[in-house]
Amino acid sequence: MSIKFIEERNLFVIQTNNTEYAFQIVHGRFPVHLYYGAKEGAEYEDYKSWVVSFAPYYREHHLSYVPDTAMLEYSGYDSGDYRASSLKIRNKNGDCATFVDYRSYRIFSGRLELPGLPYADADDKTETLELTLWDKLTKAEVKLYYTVFPEEDVISRYVAITNCSEDKMVIEKCMSLTLDLPTHDYDMISLHGRHYMERMYQRVPLHHGLQSIFSRRGASSHQHNPFFALCSHDANEEEGNVYGFNFVYSGSFADEVEVCQIGRTRIQVGLGEENFSWHLEGGETFISPEAVMTFTDHGIGQMSRNFHKFVRDHILPPEPFEKRPVVLNTWEACYFKIDEKEMLRFADTAAECGTDMLVMDDGWFGQRESDWLALGDWYESKEKFPNGLKAFIDKVKERGIKFGIWVEPEMISKASDLHDAHPDWCLHCKDRERMESRQQLVLDMGNPEVVQYLKDIFSKTFDGCAIDYFKWDMNRNISQAGSAILPPERQGEVYYRYMLGVYELYRWFKEKFPNAMIENCAGGGGRYDLGMMKYSTMIWTSDNTVPHHRIKIQYSSMLAYPAATMSCHVANHQNSCEDPRQLKYGWEIAMGGALGYELHLPNASNTVRETVKRQIEDYRKYESLILRGDYYSLLNPFETNYSAYYYTDGKDFLLSFLQCDVDTENEIILPIAKADPSAQYLETTTGKTYSGAELIAGISAFSSNSNCNSQIWHFVLLN
Repeated sequence: MSIKFIEERNLFVIQTNNTEYAFQIVHGRFPVHLYYGAKEGAEYEDYKSWVVSFAPYYREHHLSYVPDTAMLEYSGYDSGDYRASSLKIRNKNGDCATFVDYRSYRIFSGRLELPGLPYADADDKTETLELTLWDKLTKAEVKLYYTVFPEEDVISRYVAITNCSEDKMVIEKCMSLTLDLPTHDYDMISLHGRHYMERMYQRVPLHHGLQSIFSRRGASSHQHNPFFALCSHDANEEEGNVYGFNFVYSGSFADEVEVCQIGRTRIQVGLGEENFSWHLEGGETFISPEAVMTFTDHGIGQMSRNFHKFVRDHILPPEPFEKRPVVLNTWEACYFKIDEKEMLRFADTAAECGTDMLVMDDGWFGQRESDWLALGDWYESKEKFPNGLKAFIDKVKERGIKFGIWVEPEMISKASDLHDAHPDWCLHCKDRERMESRQQLVLDMGNPEVVQYLKDIFSKTFDGCAIDYFKWDMNRNISQAGSAILPPERQGEVYYRYMLGVYELYRWFKEKFPNAMIENCAGGGGRYDLGMMKYSTMIWTSDNTVPHHRIKIQYSSMLAYPAATMSCHVANHQNSCEDPRQLKYGWEIAMGGALGYELHLPNASNTVRETVKRQIEDYRKYESLILRGDYYSLLNPFETNYSAYYYTDGKDFLLSFLQCDVDTENEIILPIAKADPSAQYLETTTGKTYSGAELIAGISAFSSNSNCNSQIWHFVLLN
C-alpha cells in the first residue's frame, strides 16, 4: 500500500516509489506535517511545539501545540496561525474565524471524480487518503484528499467543503494544497511573461515574507504560469533537492510561498481569494480544483521528468490518431483572406508535401472579415463557401488528408448577430461601460443558456462534417466579471462559474466529436496549463513563432510539461521562407515538440516544398522519441546563448543544439550521460558510428556568428 496509518503514533505515511510524506494528528485534533522528501533514509520525530511570544494557544493544550509555528496540513483563517491561510469561511455571525479539527480518515484504492472539473486519471496503483476535518461551530465538513501516483512520484491534493448546517456560509478563500517545510534554504523557479513571450524562466532565492505567483485574469495567463518549483541553492539538472508544484485548473489562481518568523516555508496552491468566493447553502458541497506536487533529490531534470510522465499517463486524453498529425495551418499565410478556392489550393499543397492535415484558421464564419466582426455567429460564410462547409470538407478529404477548423467559442464581437440578440450574455458590470480587448467581449460561460446556445449552433453548423481537429482559441482575458443571471451577493462566483462552463463545453466537444483532437490556444500560451491539457491533445505554445524566441519559450515549457503537449510550427508569416538556412533552423527548433507548419506553401518554390516533405519524413523517424521519450536538458538558454537537450527511450537518442543569437566560434561539449558505455550507436544523419563511452564523454557542437545556427543528431542503438 502507498498509504498507511500508524495508530500508536497517530501518524499517516504516504509513499511513492521514491518519496515519503508524513503527518501526525496532534492531541487527536490537529493534522501537523512532519516530513516530505526522499523515501530512502526518511526519518522524522513526533511533533514538538515551537513557542514564540504573542502566539495564541488553546488553554487545554497550553504551549504543547502552537498553531502559529506548527507545520500544518491545512490552516483556517483567524485560527491563531498568522501565516497565509488555506481556508476562509464567513459564517452566519459575520466573522471569518475558521477552525477545523480532525475527525476521521478513509483509505481506498483509486480516486474520486471531481464533478465538473479536470483531474488526473487513476491507474491500478493509485490510492487515496480522505481526511475529514470539522468545524463544530459552523458545521462545515472539510475533507482533504491526498491521491498518490507512485510511479511518477506525484501526490495530488484537493479539498471538498460541505455545509452541514441549515445556515448559509460563504467561502472567501480556498487553497487546494498546503505544504509546510522546516527551512527556507531554497530557490524558487517560476515562469513569468506576457503575450508573445510566455513562460520566461526565473530563479530567485526565498526571502522572509510572501512570494506569490498569481493570475487575476480569469485564465492561467501568459503572465504567470501556475507551475513553480523550490530547489536547494546548489540544485542543477542532475543533483539537488527539488519540489515541484502545479494546478489542474485554467482560471485565476494563487501560488503562495511564505517564509515565516522562524524560517519555515509555507507553500500553497489554489483559487486564492481575490477572484473567488462561493456561497454554500445548507447541504451543498464545494470541491476545489486539484493541485499536484512532486519531490526528487536528483535535480531539476528529474522533477521535470516526473511531471512529464504524470501528464502523459494521467492528464492528456488518449491520442485520437495512430500518429500525431503534422498540420498545415493557414493563419500566418492568409489571416482572414480565405475561401473555398484558396483553401483547396492549400489542401493540394498539404497533400503534396506530406502534411497530414489542413487546418483552416479564423475567417470562415459569419461576416468575419476582420477581428472586429462576427464572433458568436458560428455558421459558415455562404460567400466564402457557397456549397456549404460539408461539401468543402469532403473535397479536402478527397485529397487524402485530414481537416481541422478554428473556433473561439468563449468570445463575442459587439458587431455580431449574437450580440444584437443577447447583449446581456456578455460578462459586464451593471451600469458601467463595457471594456473591450482585441475588439472582443467575453461570453458569460457560467450562464447555462450561453453554453446551450454554443452546443446547438456548433451541432447545426458541423452536422455531417468530417472534422478531425479543432483549434480552440481564447483571445482576451476577463474584465468586469459580472453576470446578469447572478444576484449581487453571488457576483464573486463569476470567475469560477465561467471555468465550469468552459470545461462543460470542452467535454461536450469531446463527446460530440469523439474522433477529433483539440488543440488549445489562448492567444498562444495564455492557458498553457494542466486543466486545458486534460481535454486538449496539445496546446499552441505561443503566438510567437520567431525561431530564436521560441528556443526560450520551449525550454521553460519543458520544465513542467512534456513535449507531447507542445505544438511547434515552422512559420514565416506571409513569406515563403525561401532561405534554406532559416527553414532548417526553424524546423530544428520546432522538432522540440509536435511539428506543424504555417507557411504559404501554395506560393512557395518547389525547393521549399521538397524541403518540407523531407523534414516531415525525418520527423517521423524521431517522433516517438520526442513525444514519448525522457527529456534531459544540457544547456539553459537563460544562462547561456544556447539550448541543448536530448530525448531518449532508453535505447536511442535525439540530441539538439540550438543557438539563440550570433556568437563567436566555440566548441561546446554535449554529454549524453544516459548512453550505455558498452554499446555502439549509429548516427543516422551522417552514418558515423559512436561508442557509448564517446557519447557519454560528449558530442562536439560549434557556435558561430550565424543568426540561425542549430544541429540535431540521431543515435540508434546497434547492439
